[in-house]
Amino acid sequence: MSFQRAVGYAGDLLATDAYGLLARDAASTLIDVRTQAEWTYVGAPDLQALGKALLFLEWQSFPSMNVDAHFAARLAAMLEAVDVKHGASLVFLCRSGARSRHAAIAMTSAGWAPSFNISDGFEGPLDPSRHRSVIGGWKAANLPWTQT
Repeated sequence: MSFQRAVGYAGDLLATDAYGLLARDAASTLIDVRTQAEWTYVGAPDLQALGKALLFLEWQSFPSMNVDAHFAARLAAMLEAVDVKHGASLVFLCRSGARSRHAAIAMTSAGWAPSFNISDGFEGPLDPSRHRSVIGGWKAANLPWTQT
Protein backbone atom coordinates (compact mmCIF):
# COMPACT_ATOMS: atom_id res chain seq x y z
CA MET A 1 0.00 0.00 0.00
CA SER A 2 1.31 3.41 -0.93
CA PHE A 3 0.53 6.03 1.70
CA GLN A 4 2.27 9.24 2.58
CA ARG A 5 1.40 11.38 5.58
CA ALA A 6 1.07 15.08 4.98
CA VAL A 7 0.63 18.34 6.83
CA GLY A 8 -2.91 19.71 6.87
CA TYR A 9 -4.73 16.56 5.73
CA ALA A 10 -4.68 12.78 6.30
CA GLY A 11 -2.23 12.05 3.49
CA ASP A 12 -1.70 10.87 -0.06
CA LEU A 13 -2.84 7.57 -1.56
CA LEU A 14 -2.22 6.11 -4.99
CA ALA A 15 -5.41 5.54 -6.98
CA THR A 16 -5.24 1.77 -6.45
CA ASP A 17 -4.96 2.18 -2.69
CA ALA A 18 -7.76 4.74 -2.64
CA TYR A 19 -10.00 2.27 -4.48
CA GLY A 20 -9.11 -0.35 -1.88
CA LEU A 21 -10.04 2.05 0.93
CA LEU A 22 -13.34 2.83 -0.76
CA ALA A 23 -14.02 -0.91 -1.20
CA ARG A 24 -13.37 -1.93 2.39
CA ASP A 25 -14.70 1.17 4.24
CA ALA A 26 -18.45 1.47 3.77
CA ALA A 27 -18.52 5.02 5.17
CA SER A 28 -15.79 6.36 2.86
CA THR A 29 -16.69 8.73 0.04
CA LEU A 30 -14.96 9.73 -3.20
CA ILE A 31 -15.19 13.38 -4.27
CA ASP A 32 -14.10 14.39 -7.78
CA VAL A 33 -13.02 18.06 -7.76
CA ARG A 34 -12.17 18.40 -11.46
CA THR A 35 -14.18 20.64 -13.79
CA GLN A 36 -17.45 19.70 -15.42
CA ALA A 37 -15.65 19.66 -18.79
CA GLU A 38 -13.20 17.06 -17.44
CA TRP A 39 -16.02 14.90 -16.09
CA THR A 40 -17.83 15.09 -19.41
CA TYR A 41 -14.97 14.70 -21.88
CA VAL A 42 -12.26 12.78 -19.99
CA GLY A 43 -14.47 10.48 -17.93
CA ALA A 44 -15.11 9.79 -14.27
CA PRO A 45 -14.60 6.96 -11.79
CA ASP A 46 -17.34 4.36 -11.67
CA LEU A 47 -18.11 3.12 -8.16
CA GLN A 48 -21.17 1.09 -9.12
CA ALA A 49 -19.43 -2.21 -8.27
CA LEU A 50 -18.84 -0.85 -4.75
CA GLY A 51 -22.45 0.24 -4.37
CA LYS A 52 -21.33 3.84 -3.96
CA ALA A 53 -22.10 7.13 -5.64
CA LEU A 54 -19.36 9.55 -6.60
CA LEU A 55 -19.75 13.17 -5.52
CA PHE A 56 -18.83 15.92 -7.97
CA LEU A 57 -17.87 19.46 -6.93
CA GLU A 58 -15.47 21.70 -8.83
CA TRP A 59 -12.54 23.09 -6.83
CA GLN A 60 -11.95 25.56 -9.66
CA SER A 61 -14.35 26.48 -12.44
CA PHE A 62 -13.38 26.53 -16.10
CA PRO A 63 -12.47 28.76 -17.91
CA SER A 64 -11.51 31.27 -15.19
CA MET A 65 -10.06 28.53 -12.95
CA ASN A 66 -10.97 30.63 -9.92
CA VAL A 67 -11.10 28.61 -6.72
CA ASP A 68 -14.62 28.25 -5.33
CA ALA A 69 -14.46 30.38 -2.15
CA HIS A 70 -17.45 28.43 -0.77
CA PHE A 71 -16.11 24.96 -1.63
CA ALA A 72 -15.94 23.66 1.96
CA ALA A 73 -19.43 24.88 2.88
CA ARG A 74 -20.93 23.57 -0.36
CA LEU A 75 -19.30 20.17 0.03
CA ALA A 76 -20.28 19.94 3.70
CA ALA A 77 -23.91 20.51 2.66
CA MET A 78 -23.60 17.83 -0.05
CA LEU A 79 -22.08 15.35 2.42
CA GLU A 80 -24.79 15.99 4.99
CA ALA A 81 -27.48 15.61 2.30
CA VAL A 82 -26.25 12.09 1.51
CA ASP A 83 -25.79 11.25 5.21
CA VAL A 84 -21.98 11.19 5.30
CA LYS A 85 -20.92 11.69 8.90
CA HIS A 86 -17.96 13.58 10.31
CA GLY A 87 -15.15 11.07 10.78
CA ALA A 88 -15.88 9.20 7.54
CA SER A 89 -12.90 9.01 5.20
CA LEU A 90 -13.14 11.54 2.39
CA VAL A 91 -11.05 10.75 -0.68
CA PHE A 92 -10.38 13.56 -3.16
CA LEU A 93 -9.57 13.17 -6.85
CA CYS A 94 -8.51 15.56 -9.62
CA ARG A 95 -6.48 15.13 -12.82
CA SER A 96 -3.06 14.74 -11.24
CA GLY A 97 -3.32 15.29 -7.48
CA ALA A 98 -2.86 19.06 -7.09
CA ARG A 99 -6.41 20.43 -6.81
CA SER A 100 -7.51 17.42 -4.79
CA ARG A 101 -4.72 18.06 -2.29
CA HIS A 102 -6.01 21.61 -1.77
CA ALA A 103 -9.55 20.27 -1.37
CA ALA A 104 -8.40 17.72 1.24
CA ILE A 105 -6.66 20.49 3.18
CA ALA A 106 -9.74 22.74 2.97
CA MET A 107 -12.08 20.03 4.24
CA THR A 108 -9.69 19.05 7.03
CA SER A 109 -9.61 22.70 8.09
CA ALA A 110 -13.42 22.70 8.01
CA GLY A 111 -13.51 19.76 10.46
CA TRP A 112 -13.98 16.91 7.98
CA ALA A 113 -11.24 14.41 8.72
CA PRO A 114 -9.73 12.17 7.66
CA SER A 115 -9.44 13.71 4.19
CA PHE A 116 -7.12 11.95 1.72
CA ASN A 117 -5.68 13.01 -1.63
CA ILE A 118 -5.27 10.65 -4.59
CA SER A 119 -1.75 11.76 -5.45
CA ASP A 120 -1.65 10.30 -8.97
CA GLY A 121 -5.13 11.57 -9.84
CA PHE A 122 -7.50 10.38 -12.53
CA GLU A 123 -5.08 10.80 -15.44
CA GLY A 124 -1.71 10.66 -13.70
CA PRO A 125 1.50 12.44 -14.66
CA LEU A 126 2.79 13.05 -18.15
CA ASP A 127 4.83 10.22 -19.66
CA PRO A 128 8.01 10.91 -21.69
CA SER A 129 5.83 11.51 -24.77
CA ARG A 130 3.75 14.04 -22.78
CA HIS A 131 0.66 11.79 -22.62
CA ARG A 132 -1.45 11.20 -19.52
CA SER A 133 -3.31 8.04 -18.44
CA VAL A 134 -0.28 5.89 -19.28
CA ILE A 135 2.07 5.69 -16.27
CA GLY A 136 -0.14 6.51 -13.32
CA GLY A 137 -3.56 7.47 -12.09
CA TRP A 138 -7.01 5.95 -11.93
CA LYS A 139 -7.30 5.22 -15.67
CA ALA A 140 -3.79 3.77 -16.09
CA ALA A 141 -4.44 1.49 -13.11
CA ASN A 142 -7.44 0.05 -14.97
CA LEU A 143 -9.82 1.02 -12.19
CA PRO A 144 -13.49 1.28 -13.22
CA TRP A 145 -14.45 4.47 -15.03
CA THR A 146 -17.00 5.73 -17.51
CA GLN A 147 -17.11 8.31 -20.24
CA THR A 148 -20.12 10.07 -21.76
